[in-house]
Amino acid sequence: MSSSNSTLNITTDSKILRGGSIPTLISGPCSAESEEQMLQTARGLIQDHRVHIFRAGIWKPRTRPGLFEGVGRVGLEWLQTVKQETGLPTAVEVANTQHVEEALKHGVDILWVGARTTVNPFSVQEVADALRGVDIPVLVKNPVNPDIQLWLGALERLNQAGITDLGLIHRGFSTPNNKPYRNHPKWETIQQIRALAPGIPLFCDPSHIAGRRDLLETVSQQALHLGVDGLMIESHINPDVALSDASQQVTPDALTLLLNNLDLDHEHLASPEQLQDLRNLIDRLDHDLINVLFLRSDVSKRIGEYKRANALDIFQANRWKEIMEDRTRLASEIGVDEGFVRAIFDAIHQHSIGVQNGVLSEAPALKKSENSVEK
Repeated sequence: MSSSNSTLNITTDSKILRGGSIPTLISGPCSAESEEQMLQTARGLIQDHRVHIFRAGIWKPRTRPGLFEGVGRVGLEWLQTVKQETGLPTAVEVANTQHVEEALKHGVDILWVGARTTVNPFSVQEVADALRGVDIPVLVKNPVNPDIQLWLGALERLNQAGITDLGLIHRGFSTPNNKPYRNHPKWETIQQIRALAPGIPLFCDPSHIAGRRDLLETVSQQALHLGVDGLMIESHINPDVALSDASQQVTPDALTLLLNNLDLDHEHLASPEQLQDLRNLIDRLDHDLINVLFLRSDVSKRIGEYKRANALDIFQANRWKEIMEDRTRLASEIGVDEGFVRAIFDAIHQHSIGVQNGVLSEAPALKKSENSVEK
């Protein structure tokens, strides 16, 4: 299989998706820290029947040395205890041959390839080679940078090694300005990857996109509206003292409250009634947008009249620069594509210039009409 823009020919008989009419939910701490922390978190999570899989970071790739890099092999033993006590399948991140061998030896049920590994084809190939001949589900997170071809390439390498039970995890991307997110969601990539890898289950990782507890619900619901098959949300029995990513983890009780606020019903989200509701919302928003454009055009006309009366140039370069910097900054902060916003405001600006030039061209005729009235 090639890594071109054509769709991938990968067959998957997924054992990962366990949610039925609701999305599959993977939850657990960012990092395994102690056996007690793992067990307390897992005990809290199984109180909510919507949690299907327990996850924990055993090896943590960190940007700089000296930070907490995971407990290593002993964490896999704690995972075994969690599985024995709760019955939850377990999932861990792997990045090299040793990780794969240790995880398989300790009976881990699901593996995932992290964003920092997906960017390196050599590392992905090492994981794929270590899994050759093994029947286990493998999820692949998008690379840190917005490169869909690397994401697809990781799927291909694993598939060529014989892994057919594959899934994707959308965890956001590092961009020049991710605000208000930790990693920019670039929601359009969900449709792009679905088109290029049809039939592959797609999860969303709201924790790594949001980076903050207060954004988890918004990010999760948006992902569900876009049709993801599952969510991976980090949970910790006491997030404030977590050794990694404390601000994006929630307690098991808080996770239950979060799930209660989400529309989790796949069938409802995909129903004709839901589609019609969304189309009706689009209609209302479009009508509001047209009304706002009318009001903006009217203000442009009044500005043109002011410029004519005061002999000002129609095009004000500094003002236009301020507008674009402000609008694209706002777009970036709220997660709207800057190029899309720039194209819209370019069109609006050209229309505004046309309106003001129209006012200027009417000036002589208007003056003549006024003189005729005076006479």
